Amino acid sequence: MSSNNRHYIILLLWAVLTACNAVSTQPSTVKRDFEARKEALNLPGYYTIFDRQLDDDRREALEFLYAYMPLPDLTDYTGDFYLENVDCSLRARKEMPWGASVPDREWRHFVLPVRVNNENLDSSRMVFYNELRDRVKGLSMRDAVLEVNHWCHEKVTYQPSDSRTSSPLASIKSAYGRCGEESTFTVAALRAVGIPARQVYTPRWAHTDDNHAWVEAWVDGRWYFLGACEPEAVLNLGWFNAPASRGMLMNTKTFGRYDGPEQQLAQSPCYTEINVTANYAPVDSVMVTVVDSDGNQAAGARVEYKLYNYAEFYSIASRRADEKGKSTLTTGRGDLLVWATDGESFGFKKCTVGKDREVVVTLDHRTPVDEAIELDIVPPVQAVALPEVTPEQARENDMRKVYEDLLRGAYMATFFTPERGAEFARSVGLDTEAVAKVLVDSRGNHDVVTQFLSEIPAADRERALRLL
Repeated sequence: MSSNNRHYIILLLWAVLTACNAVSTQPSTVKRDFEARKEALNLPGYYTIFDRQLDDDRREALEFLYAYMPLPDLTDYTGDFYLENVDCSLRARKEMPWGASVPDREWRHFVLPVRVNNENLDSSRMVFYNELRDRVKGLSMRDAVLEVNHWCHEKVTYQPSDSRTSSPLASIKSAYGRCGEESTFTVAALRAVGIPARQVYTPRWAHTDDNHAWVEAWVDGRWYFLGACEPEAVLNLGWFNAPASRGMLMNTKTFGRYDGPEQQLAQSPCYTEINVTANYAPVDSVMVTVVDSDGNQAAGARVEYKLYNYAEFYSIASRRADEKGKSTLTTGRGDLLVWATDGESFGFKKCTVGKDREVVVTLDHRTPVDEAIELDIVPPVQAVALPEVTPEQARENDMRKVYEDLLRGAYMATFFTPERGAEFARSVGLDTEAVAKVLVDSRGNHDVVTQFLSEIPAADRERALRLL
């Protein structure tokens, strides 16, 4: 080997080892990150699961989880909990007909992780696998995704709830959830049977207020989308096809150093945020150059890409300018306000993605600013292309959804009514109105609540009710 070749190889290895965004989460990288995190955190007693006799597959999977999980997940859940989830994931990979076809990268980032959003972690993976495996094991991967979504519709329907995402099993108990909870639930169900899945968000719509979350599933080498707990006859179909075609940004987060084909929006020690807008809408890239008031490149400036929503300019992406003051974003073809700052001065400029290929933002403002600026902000035009659905497919799907509504309705019929709640209140000597409200609001958790109130000594029941 020539000295030039050796020099090239050394440089290449150095680049791979030092450029964080270019490093894939291979087992060697995971092990390095795991050991580094273990040493940095110095939490004796939280890694005892690795003292077990573990084969290579179990050990590598656990190291991935422990290398990138949020710190509270490390301290709040036991090693046995994560090992049980790993064993279930490996079992699904072995037993499901598509298991061998899922690449290591997709399995590691989009099947193995237990957490989806900010939900409480539970034993849903094991519960879901036992309930779904026989239902899907004879299907193609594509049909299995559709079938899992039908199962999800049997269990959960849409209803707004509070800001903390309920766990998958809690969603089943309540039988409802907002879009973030429905998508967390559906991702958990797909992962349980070994199908790569991820929760996708649009931070804000471009053409109207509000936002939305749904699901993408990996099928035979491609990502497809579906409305969570909203089964359709085919993939890539949902009520949001049209609004998503006008979207400026759709994104998702995955634990670890993900090195897939999508544009990376951000990378933290725990996760990689990626841009999936091109799956839904025509996109283009805008190159932003940030300069100071003297025209010098503003290296490291923070660049915010904002769209107009809820009467404010909302940042859908935040990036750091490189050493030349440049930042690039791939986004839908509409108007954005690009805002940048070096921490002291700031500047902004409207750009039309697809028309303005390059934009220069000058940091020539300081707070306070006393001026009014008129801007016309135009969202992308609709460019929806719906997949074909035959009348027979649509009819069969509609019939299935009616049946699934009946199944869910039968379960919800077991919930407490105000009258039933008042009757129970009298049996334990408590205020009928207060107890009835608690039991109605508890939905599927009524059995736990009634057991709690029944077993509490009579002298403590008023205090117990106040706690509830």
